[in-house]
Amino acid sequence: MKTRQRYAAACGLLACSIATASPDEDLLGQKQGYPLAPSAARIHEAPYIVGSFSGMDRLSPSCELAPADKPVPLKIAEKEADFRYRFRGGDYTLADYMQHQRVTAILIVQDGTILAEHYGYDRTQDMRMLSNSMAKTLVALAVGKALEDGSLHSLEDRADQYVPGLVGTLYGATRIVDLLRMASGAKYVEDYTPNDDRARFLKTAANQGVLAAAAQVSERADPPGTRFNYAGAQTEVLGLVLQAATQRSLCDFVDEKLWKPMGAQSKATYLVRQSDGSAFAQGGFNATARDYARLGAMLANDGVVQARQVVPRDFLLNMTDASRQPDPFRPGQMVYHGSHYYGYGFQVWLLPGDARRFVLLGIHGQAIYVDPQSRLTMVHLAVGQDASGDASGAHLGAERDALWRGVVERFAR
Repeated sequence: MKTRQRYAAACGLLACSIATASPDEDLLGQKQGYPLAPSAARIHEAPYIVGSFSGMDRLSPSCELAPADKPVPLKIAEKEADFRYRFRGGDYTLADYMQHQRVTAILIVQDGTILAEHYGYDRTQDMRMLSNSMAKTLVALAVGKALEDGSLHSLEDRADQYVPGLVGTLYGATRIVDLLRMASGAKYVEDYTPNDDRARFLKTAANQGVLAAAAQVSERADPPGTRFNYAGAQTEVLGLVLQAATQRSLCDFVDEKLWKPMGAQSKATYLVRQSDGSAFAQGGFNATARDYARLGAMLANDGVVQARQVVPRDFLLNMTDASRQPDPFRPGQMVYHGSHYYGYGFQVWLLPGDARRFVLLGIHGQAIYVDPQSRLTMVHLAVGQDASGDASGAHLGAERDALWRGVVERFAR
């Protein structure tokens, strides 16, 4: 009964029909109240991942982004929307999905109205959830704002034109547009194993700063701009460029130019390195599920919030329209882990199909799906067993995409 009461409270005013148990509750620390990890190094361990993914700024140094003075209200549907989705020969509901996957929050929003909102593992709407790599898209949006205000002159500029410390480095000699597309050409492996290039980059950045870590990446595997190779180091270099160009911290710039203007209701945080004070640009953002929904709603409305153009529409199209990307970055043509499913724009994944649809993705199951044509967004926060979420055989990514297709089928215009 207590679990059901907590669940109803988390749903707010929306009439919730789902009150099922989440997968692996005992393994993930339910009896201990989903505790924080003893240290940031242990956040991915099963007993701590739920508590840590909704409490990272209590584990690590952080900076704060203040909410808007007048937050954009989210309307709440009187009755939860009913829809189904198909997956591997089965026909399922949202209640089924919540039982299948390690979901901490799901929100479906259209035209500023919450059609469905559910939380797992006793998470609630006031908790700040870790973005993982969804934060990369915020960096791209900040680049768009820096272009708009003249801090950045052109995406054709090289990174070292703004950051003198990058002169003589591979990343310094890379155009901003190629960093945005994950196309620096650097030889870099990011597969989330303990000794991959990402792990080495993060260790150096933690001890010596991002400049030192960026300088370690010195070998090109491809000409710049020709091939997609996912590497969070490129986002960190973009963070350095933004800081140098705007003379502001990423935390302050994103807060003033994006977070407040989009109408955030709650404060957000960036994790910050003690080595150089830099924000963890590639994945250290934390916000409530409803504010992630506001971010998705702004993107679904082509950058407009309450009749104000927060992000230039043409820049958003350059970010998210597959037809504006070079052929090697379009869905059906781009290769990622042997698949041609996704394309990639500016720090955002492009979905296949005739309509312009895209998704912000983070490891362990984080996602914000966006359909501008239907003003539709789906926030999906999770604690998947590994980076892809599929180590348990649960096929989180595939079933999550199937869920989104069911949402689009039901609500698309």
